[in-house]
Amino acid sequence: MCLYKHRYILTPSEPKVDISSPQLLFAETLELSFFDHGSGRPYLLLHGGAGPQSMNGLAAALQTSHRSIAPTHPGFDGKPRPDWFGRINDLALAYLALLERLALQDVVIVGNSIGGWIAAEMALRNSPRIAGIVLLNACGIDTGSSAKQIVDPMKLSPADRAALAFHDPARYAIAPTSPAALAQMAENQGTLRVYSGEHFMHDPSLYGRLSRMPVPSLVAWGESDGIVDVAYGQRFAGAMPYSRLELVPQAGHFPHIEQLGKVVALIEAFENRA
Repeated sequence: MCLYKHRYILTPSEPKVDISSPQLLFAETLELSFFDHGSGRPYLLLHGGAGPQSMNGLAAALQTSHRSIAPTHPGFDGKPRPDWFGRINDLALAYLALLERLALQDVVIVGNSIGGWIAAEMALRNSPRIAGIVLLNACGIDTGSSAKQIVDPMKLSPADRAALAFHDPARYAIAPTSPAALAQMAENQGTLRVYSGEHFMHDPSLYGRLSRMPVPSLVAWGESDGIVDVAYGQRFAGAMPYSRLELVPQAGHFPHIEQLGKVVALIEAFENRA
């Protein structure tokens, strides 16, 4: 089944499939690059605006007993992004095609920030390949009346951004210093702006559609997040059936970085439900 009418050139770091075989041959192309290591039940790990390196620790921890597949969103870290590809729905459809191309079953999708938004959009399309989703301080819904407005990290200095994103910024925040690293960060933030859409970091229709979520979900939320607060996480979890909210102490927007062991334990416990 063709999920998206473009050709996908899949470039894993260590191919597990014959990527030279013809697949989805259409006029335009989109290159998807992804990390693919380990064996066992597959996990698709979707990064947020911090870039693919923000999922490295989680991917390494999970690959000891699972297959970890971590794509780089087109436009991040120098990966090409065609002009026609610029919405969260584009990413969701592309990664559904990736699941199909790799013939994956019983997949758990783990997404941080906009990666959680992508995971929710994928699951709402009722793919039989998806068994559950884990949202780590996700965005994508409106804030409602109880949660504070989502902070725009692109309007902040790196130091101010780190202060809001981490419980312990002095320990975990890494500020780029070289011209190349600064340029890459600016490029990634520009790509995030494209994907965040006209309503900034959310789709006004997503909250209402979450009531039709067909798979179990775990919403794991760093309690110290200054970008999307705990009330926002509660709103996200409350919108979905079969959902459970777990607060992660001493963690901000990246609980899988600041409290990796705790998050892995939550994910593995959730796996028994998904």
